Amino acid sequence: MVRVSFMEIKNLEKTIEELKNVSKKRNFKQSIDLIVTLKGLDLKKPEHKLKFEIPIAVPFSDPKIGVFADTLIPKVKPLESQNVLLIRKDEIESYSKNKRLAKKTARECKSFLAEATLMPLVGKFLGPILAPRNKMPKPIPQTIPDVLPIVKREKATIKVALKDSPVIQCAVGREDMSTEDLAKNVKTVLDSIESVLPAGKANINKIYIKTTMGGKPLRLII
Repeated sequence: MVRVSFMEIKNLEKTIEELKNVSKKRNFKQSIDLIVTLKGLDLKKPEHKLKFEIPIAVPFSDPKIGVFADTLIPKVKPLESQNVLLIRKDEIESYSKNKRLAKKTARECKSFLAEATLMPLVGKFLGPILAPRNKMPKPIPQTIPDVLPIVKREKATIKVALKDSPVIQCAVGREDMSTEDLAKNVKTVLDSIESVLPAGKANINKIYIKTTMGGKPLRLII
């Protein structure tokens, strides 16, 4: 099946500019969210409860990434200054005994990585906390020469999970970004969403953009 690229949205840049102009100024830089409502999906069916990841075109934040490590500690330790939380093997069980700390860590970290050999241990002790939040770690091999590229890629990835509502909402940038960069991110996210939907563009109902603290969302025409 040939699918129409969302690169053809004609009012994208104009709508982004309008959003910037009408948004009430705050004393912080607001995020700009993309909202996609879907149709033709039955979320009672497991195959329609989609989970996927989207590599963002222009990174716009520096989220914290948690890394469960043992033999890779010497390679992860230097990354702590780059907003990486190192969780050692002997700390994993203690996190499970301190539910408040475990939930706080799950909330503060955008996502997690783990040495492949530690995956069973993480699943056993922290699975009940991380799995419902769609934050189970990705395995990384012990033999990897450098952890930084994986961390950078993880920071620039958006996780999307469809559960009980046919709506996808995610941040695609900040209001101080250029219109061109914001448009690139919107297009990247929409193309990725379209590619995983069973019927592609036919499953898209409506698309909006809004600021995090803003008022009425503005609609994108497809």
